[in-house]
Amino acid sequence: MTAPLDSIFAALADPTRRTILAMLLEDDMAVTDVAEPFEMSLAAISKHLSVLERAGLIAQEKRGRLKWCKLEPAALKAPSVWMQGFGQFDPVNLDDFERFLAAEIKFQSSDAEQEGS
Repeated sequence: MTAPLDSIFAALADPTRRTILAMLLEDDMAVTDVAEPFEMSLAAISKHLSVLERAGLIAQEKRGRLKWCKLEPAALKAPSVWMQGFGQFDPVNLDDFERFLAAEIKFQSSDAEQEGS
């Protein structure tokens, strides 16, 4: 159980990957669409997607010529159960998780705007 949890928490530790997960909450996306809002290469985004896929948080599949990404929300069950063992955490509520990710994106956007000023 430790190895899957380690990979999930490691994947969630990166703000770019959390942003990607928030984007995928809305709908499946082509890799090129995932990469669009980021100021990094497609290869760098592909590495982030690989980390998320290895952690089981997303699935990738080829549709025609494009590779698509899909959120795998069930992967959050194991970390949720693990955190419940501490008695301080409720099960992961995907609506709450979506709000958390949206707030993270807004926070990071405002930080980026302040740095650019």
